[in-house]
Amino acid sequence: MERNGAAADRAWLGEEAAPPDERLRPVDDRLTASAALARLRRGEWLVYRGNFKNARQLLAALGRRLQATTRGVPLDIFRAQRRAREREHEILSRLLVELDAGGRLRLRDAADVGEAVRWRWGEPREGLVPLRLLLGVVGAFEWYRRGVPVAGLHGKLHPRYGVFLPTRPEYPELAAAIPDPAGRVVFDVGAGTGVLGFLLLERGAARVIATDVEPSAVASATEDARALGFEERFEARVGELFPEGRADVVVCNPPWLPGEARTALDRAVYDPGEGFLRGFVAGLRGHLAPGGAGYLFLSDFAERLGLRARGTLEALAAEAGLTLEPLARASPRHGRAQDSEDPLHALRSAEIVMLYRLASAAQPDAQAEPEREDHRGDADHESPGNAAGSGKGGLG
Repeated sequence: MERNGAAADRAWLGEEAAPPDERLRPVDDRLTASAALARLRRGEWLVYRGNFKNARQLLAALGRRLQATTRGVPLDIFRAQRRAREREHEILSRLLVELDAGGRLRLRDAADVGEAVRWRWGEPREGLVPLRLLLGVVGAFEWYRRGVPVAGLHGKLHPRYGVFLPTRPEYPELAAAIPDPAGRVVFDVGAGTGVLGFLLLERGAARVIATDVEPSAVASATEDARALGFEERFEARVGELFPEGRADVVVCNPPWLPGEARTALDRAVYDPGEGFLRGFVAGLRGHLAPGGAGYLFLSDFAERLGLRARGTLEALAAEAGLTLEPLARASPRHGRAQDSEDPLHALRSAEIVMLYRLASAAQPDAQAEPEREDHRGDADHESPGNAAGSGKGGLG
């Protein structure tokens, strides 16, 4: 049955609620960006039927029209940018394209997206999907197919859709400053792709137990562990914060900005109420084996913005009975840190990512050899923890 140009029984492949049939409108190559934007802002959902190249050009033109002009202090600019990105996502997600029963685009001169569609959604059937989302899936599939190289790993990682890509080189560089993990048991908390645990396995760690709240991250890390030959020494579990038991080394790259997380990928970046960071620091001591230590990767961008008060981490560590020692630091080299046109360029280019060592303040010798038999017995029987928060941070 056709309603306003779209079949009512088609699959909906968007990440938000399906649009009501009465708001769907067919459009074609004659539609201008100005007219499209006006209609999208009125709440229409436009089903594009025309040339694939023209559809992409329309999406790009709409994106340019939605860019925000921001002024004020850095925190105001940051918040305005985030609101603009959310509004942009809301509006651009209403520009839809059709897939046939084989997962092919019903657009002239369309790219072959069938393999990416099957990778993301399984066996395809006739459906509607936001063009912006589809292009994102195609891009993510290319990363998955080619793999992501990480300095220090003998193979590439192949993250699933929705798992934060480990493309920032400063994190593997900082991980190299963690003292020799040879023969030790490691917890990787909020592991994302599991890359921190993999780097420590490369250096001889006996075993890594990784946790993440996102099932897709756990599945991705498990697949990569098998491909890297670590399946006998690596286990990934769905869970928030710590597994039960104790470890010699606990690593954590948390979401680096306080704020509400509105999507699954947001949870890799934003930490509502700083629950993850606070839960990690508060619970760490109870999960360290004798002589063990935690290693926390944390950007100071939140402090530079004014989202986190300086000294917060020091206060949390003291309250938890932990010593806090800066081990290494790195400056980010990602694209936004190099973009002089970004209104927040001065802050982004000055950002520092720190590696901190945390250990029990009661330990007389934090470098002492751990009692392996005791805590390995615990680690063999732990289950996912239940504290609040999830995170993958800047590394994933």
